[in-house]
Amino acid sequence: MKVLIVDDEPAMLFVMKRMLATIEDVELVGSFQNAEEVLDFVRNGDVDLAFLDIKIDAEDGLELARRLRSLRAELGIVFITSHSEFALHAYDVYPLDYMVKPISRNRLAQTIAQATSRQSASSDDDAGDLILPRLAVRGMGCLEASSKQAGAVKWISKKSMELFAYLLVNRGRSVTKIRILEDIFPERPLKNAETYLNTVVYQLRKALSPHGFKEMIISAQEQYRIDLDQADVDFIQFEQDVKELSDINVGNITAAIDLEKQFTGQLFENNSFVWATVEHERLAIIYDSFAKRLANWLLNRQQFREAAQIARRLISRNEFEEESNLLLLHIYGVTGDHQSLHNHYEHYKQLLLQELDLQPSSIVQQLYEQY
Repeated sequence: MKVLIVDDEPAMLFVMKRMLATIEDVELVGSFQNAEEVLDFVRNGDVDLAFLDIKIDAEDGLELARRLRSLRAELGIVFITSHSEFALHAYDVYPLDYMVKPISRNRLAQTIAQATSRQSASSDDDAGDLILPRLAVRGMGCLEASSKQAGAVKWISKKSMELFAYLLVNRGRSVTKIRILEDIFPERPLKNAETYLNTVVYQLRKALSPHGFKEMIISAQEQYRIDLDQADVDFIQFEQDVKELSDINVGNITAAIDLEKQFTGQLFENNSFVWATVEHERLAIIYDSFAKRLANWLLNRQQFREAAQIARRLISRNEFEEESNLLLLHIYGVTGDHQSLHNHYEHYKQLLLQELDLQPSSIVQQLYEQY
């Protein structure tokens, strides 16, 4: 698989080069920072897959994609960008994939595998029929679903979106009708709730139908479930990846740092699903535990800047949590940043006093005095 990268950020080019170098059967044939250079290369060179940033300085990555397609119709295109708002427009040029930064190695490897499968299938006359569509689902920091063939899923009602989230949290397991009624429609009389559930299931299937996933919602014997075989769900993948990184080491530290950045917010943020409270807390605990392990690993290897960034993110999620504040104070102390040490300690002290009428614990005080 011959691959090229187009991004105006040298740091992103460097990160992509490193990740691509670890994936088998991938040859990086070029990296570019402007449109004209890559167009010249594609006119004369051999390439199978192009990773494009949607915003390249003043240039338009979407227009570049169209021009590349005009030069080489079979070229696979993957958009990599910080601008998730361009997702719908990106699908106008039929990209193979659309990835929002930061990108993990696992996510990149999945895209390469998808491109390889498409390339292998293209030798057959019916290759297009062999490639199964995928539904991309984001639940961390939002609730969104989209497909390459139809863009974002347009929810017909709030309850249809809620039922989708509910079935996702159950991870493909069957859920009884009575339990769904109790969790999602607790305020409605039973008969009324049953009728409403039928309507909501119909709405959900209708919303998924343009994407080819109407049959994803399965009902049988008074039970409902979602078929996740053709879905990529970020919070489910995040939990699986954390389990695989139970031992952080030199060999997987880059993947670990990328994975921590993928936690972009609470589960289904801004959606007050009462039934999701336990899962919301469980996912938050998984992230907090992983982030603390990672920050301490970085601290022990004197990667202070990276460790401090993670500690600050932990504190931004819970300003009162002592362990994260201790971690950040320790980093400031070890690095000799006495001004930041003093400022953060005073901020933490005032926060506890004003909000909880408490003083920092003796452990926090002793650490502060130590430095």
